[in-house]
Amino acid sequence: MRHKLRDPDGRAMYSKRRGIVEPVFGIMKEQRNFRSFRLRSIAKAQAEFALAATAYNLKRIYLLTGAR
Repeated sequence: MRHKLRDPDGRAMYSKRRGIVEPVFGIMKEQRNFRSFRLRSIAKAQAEFALAATAYNLKRIYLLTGAR
């Protein structure tokens, strides 16, 4: 990570990521209470995260489209 942040291009890329991706993880942790995996094994944890991400995306689509 240090190597990436030394390069100006790497810093620019990371600052974009911080503004786009990191808030999603914060929302999932704070508002959706997704702080740890409840299942064990890589495959089960991946499935659990995919389910949480899908729920986040569906709610976001619902709110952005104004569906009622």
